[in-house]
Amino acid sequence: MKNFSLYVDSAANIPEDILHSRDIRVIPYHCTVNGEDRLCYDENVSFEETALAQYELLRQGVDIKTSLISSAAFFDALEPELKAGNDVLLVIISSGVSGTFKQAADAAQMLMEAYPGRKVCVCDSANASMGEGLVALRLADLRDLGEDVETCAKWGNENAFQVNSFFTVDDLKYLSRSGRISKTTAIAGTILGVKPVLQADGSKNAKITAYSKVRGRKKALAAIADLFAERAVHPESRTVAITHADCLADAMTLAEMIRARGAKDIIIEYYDLCTVSHVGPGTLALFFWGKDRRTAAPEAETQPVRKTASEKA
Repeated sequence: MKNFSLYVDSAANIPEDILHSRDIRVIPYHCTVNGEDRLCYDENVSFEETALAQYELLRQGVDIKTSLISSAAFFDALEPELKAGNDVLLVIISSGVSGTFKQAADAAQMLMEAYPGRKVCVCDSANASMGEGLVALRLADLRDLGEDVETCAKWGNENAFQVNSFFTVDDLKYLSRSGRISKTTAIAGTILGVKPVLQADGSKNAKITAYSKVRGRKKALAAIADLFAERAVHPESRTVAITHADCLADAMTLAEMIRARGAKDIIIEYYDLCTVSHVGPGTLALFFWGKDRRTAAPEAETQPVRKTASEKA
């Protein structure tokens, strides 16, 4: 029996078939493509086709910008649920990555004032892409077991940091444009063939930070697989997710690498359109339940090139 309605923003990156089967609803971001407003997710349009088209525009150098989901947009999307007598749990991209969390919290407060008998809870996923998605899927499990909206929201906010996220990019220029690294670092890294491994960190408002640097794409994949082996908890019984921005072969290679390290249930999906303009085509990301990120000190962005486990052996 459903005790409340579960919503995510479109950055959660959950595949369409899973959204439908788990009764999870999406409030989409918008992006501006050469001045034209577009949805980052439309349930009536194939996400794969939309994603591939947007990756190609990025390769062509088209200017693509994203904006927050406004509190008014959240209010309008959720008000029908409250009118129908339903409570709502809303899972949102990390408050350290986007101001969207505050917009959602403001809307929740306004909705509960307008409908005093109803509850609207907001969960900070401390993550993005399928890191956010994995939190939402676990909350769907708890909902379907009969837990109420407040219990699920509390569980999500307490356990979100157990989802670990590591990713690498193909072209450093997108990180430079978004201010993650300097232009000088991007140029030097490109010349040297350096591939950063980035993470959702363990800070209170989780941010995307550099974890390490390796030389070459294959070593970046190996480093991410090693981190999975080091940090995953019970991977044989938990869903793991890989998202990619048009590099399916690398995604399949990474899937085989983590299968060899205990993963069984692996979701592979195209990278979400809310954040891809900041990381670029060729981005590859891994998300899994593991050790609490708050107990691990993040490594400095300036650290030297890191060797993979296989290179150390």
